[in-house]
Amino acid sequence: MQSKVAFITGASRGIGRAIAEEFARHGYCLAINCKNSGEALLSYAEELANRYHVTCLPLFGDAGEEPFIIEAFQAIDHKFGRIDVLVNNAGISKIGLLADLSLREWNQILQTNLTSLFCCCKHAIPRMLRSQSGSILNISSVWGTVGASCEVAYSASKGGVNAFTKALAKELAPSHISVNAIAFGVIDTQMNQCFTPEERSQLMEEIPAGRFGAPLEAAQLALTLVEAPSYLTGQVVAMDGGWQ
Repeated sequence: MQSKVAFITGASRGIGRAIAEEFARHGYCLAINCKNSGEALLSYAEELANRYHVTCLPLFGDAGEEPFIIEAFQAIDHKFGRIDVLVNNAGISKIGLLADLSLREWNQILQTNLTSLFCCCKHAIPRMLRSQSGSILNISSVWGTVGASCEVAYSASKGGVNAFTKALAKELAPSHISVNAIAFGVIDTQMNQCFTPEERSQLMEEIPAGRFGAPLEAAQLALTLVEAPSYLTGQVVAMDGGWQ
């Protein structure tokens, strides 16, 4: 039985890295992507292939740029001949007042966090339609629902991810392709290393679970959702320790 193939963006660190390992552990062949850490991506691809005996294709480039995504899917076609799962995880943030945010920074956040979904989904969908099956999972944030002070661009992009998820799910449901999102709270990754120990402690006190989420927990939920029946679609599932 041929292994399923998953394409995961932003997979060199954090949640994306954990998702890649969890999928490899369960026998998925992988195409993994990042745009800033080519050597780390190549090393991780080799590590996953050796540890879990799966094929792992590293794809270095910006998921928000369509020419790169066209090339990426051509490489996936050549290597695997199919795509079963797309995990849109690539994301960046910038903390600061909106008045201090440049247009360049705004556009960069929107391109990485939202335009990348458009590019990847646009080119994954025709391939999934051929098999009348597939799963698209978009990584979102609680800030896409409630908004975060000093993270207006990030919150706007993740709000867009949530609306994108619900709309695309309606388009693809007749073709048995599911589209869901996970709205994460604070997951203990490098993105949150900007907090001081005092800020981390204060933030944990606000979370009913009393701690940050673990990347492994995030990855386990991602696997659960992509392997769920296709009737589960159009959902933005919160995982935040009861915070929001």
